[in-house]
Amino acid sequence: MAEALIQFTERGLYCAAGDFYIDPTCGVDRAVITHAHSDHARGGSRRYLAARTCVPLLRERLGARIAVEAVEFGRPIHVNGVRVSLHPAGHILGSAQVRVEHRGAVWAVSGDYKTEPDATCELFEPVRCHTFITEATFGLPSYCWEPQTKLFGDINDWWRENQRRGRLSVLFGYALGKAQRLLAGVDGSIGPIALHPQARRYARAYELAGMRLPQTTHHSEGALVIAPPMPNDAPWLRKLGDVSIAFASGWMRARGAAQQRGFDRGFALSDHADWNGILATIRATGAESVGVTHGSTATLVRWLRKNGWDAWPVERKQRAQHACDDEAQMMLF
Repeated sequence: MAEALIQFTERGLYCAAGDFYIDPTCGVDRAVITHAHSDHARGGSRRYLAARTCVPLLRERLGARIAVEAVEFGRPIHVNGVRVSLHPAGHILGSAQVRVEHRGAVWAVSGDYKTEPDATCELFEPVRCHTFITEATFGLPSYCWEPQTKLFGDINDWWRENQRRGRLSVLFGYALGKAQRLLAGVDGSIGPIALHPQARRYARAYELAGMRLPQTTHHSEGALVIAPPMPNDAPWLRKLGDVSIAFASGWMRARGAAQQRGFDRGFALSDHADWNGILATIRATGAESVGVTHGSTATLVRWLRKNGWDAWPVERKQRAQHACDDEAQMMLF
């Protein structure tokens, strides 16, 4: 019974009993969206369902005229007789896990998630279920995050040192989610903060969702500039003069990653769960069956099977999805 509740198709995760897709790869009649990153939220669907705080971001991404139903976290609705509820995933503002219940079977789809508290999004909540579909972007034991307080302290120290040397600080982070987290987490007393226009448009959507963010400037002089990843020789960057460029991403945990990509510094501040976070989440769900998607699926599946779970890689049944989240794949400049 549980095996039939959600199917893995080329269009995405499909619940036949409720006739809806979760994060479909193309336009469908009814789409349940976990969050507003473009590798999960695609245009062309007739109807969307998302968490209330996700809706302004979704409209910014897909257009103001999309038909989207906003639901509160934890409030169940019924879709063709299937009980559906959304629960905080802690990835970015409005990111949700999708709980699906029908005829006694309970499945939960994580979307992207992190278990670490974040001032710019709802705190992750584990969902009890029989079958759990987990992401594994950083599903390797080598990925173990340092406390974010230390990472933000390192960023602040780098910014101060650049100021002392008369260099402008440019900090790369994905325009939706990471940029807002960086804005809220750095020490604004050091100096002004400027946002690249791509990040600024989503900051406005954050404010429409009820999230208050620190003030920013439109001028880069003397500021910390937060921008989406771009080639280090981009014309926009060349105009800034003497700059120090850093990148905030979980991928910076790998030895030498910053230097290989041409950055002066790398800060392993991730919006995804690390290895220990993934395992703790799986245990907290109480699930006996675990599907693994997005990332280091083989390693995590092997570990889970060895330790008593019925685990399988979702990608073998589902068409590969293009990833635009800066941490869903390494940057391709």
